[in-house]
Amino acid sequence: MERAGYVLAGGRSSRMGRDKARLPFRGMLLIEAVAREVEKAAGSAVLVGYRDPVPGLLSIPDLHPGEGPLGGILTVLHHSPAEWNLVVACDMPEASAGFLSLLLDKAASSGAAALVPAGPSGMAEPLCAVYHRSCRAAFDQVFDQGRRKVTEALAAVATIRLSVPETLYFQNVNTPDDWSGYAAK
Repeated sequence: MERAGYVLAGGRSSRMGRDKARLPFRGMLLIEAVAREVEKAAGSAVLVGYRDPVPGLLSIPDLHPGEGPLGGILTVLHHSPAEWNLVVACDMPEASAGFLSLLLDKAASSGAAALVPAGPSGMAEPLCAVYHRSCRAAFDQVFDQGRRKVTEALAAVATIRLSVPETLYFQNVNTPDDWSGYAAK
């Protein structure tokens, strides 16, 4: 298997005040909408760390609950049989299949172990990124050292930053104010 898609959904949604994954979006749950785009791009979509069943979607437990996004990415790398793994947070309503496919294509031709988009500010977006299965050992080592920042794990592997002029694709919703623009969609 060359590609697989994963949707991280193990966070507490504390700033939102309710489960972000269950927010209604385009006639379904937000997590379903994101998973459908991931599946179109990668050929599959597996939910990571989400406890509530979502019809038609496989869910796997987080191997490192409460340890942040790096724990979720490690769960992906330990679970996936694929070479390239698309990882997207469940709270990115504008992550489109076209954009996600572009990330996968660029990663596969990059020669790097990870491809991370960066918006105009230059800030990396590791929760809308592609990871080669070869990242696993280095990421495990960073995690085992007690470091939990995804950026520290990325520094341990050959990483390509893809400059993206538009941040809309990886805009996430963390607060009720963030969500207000999407609630009517």
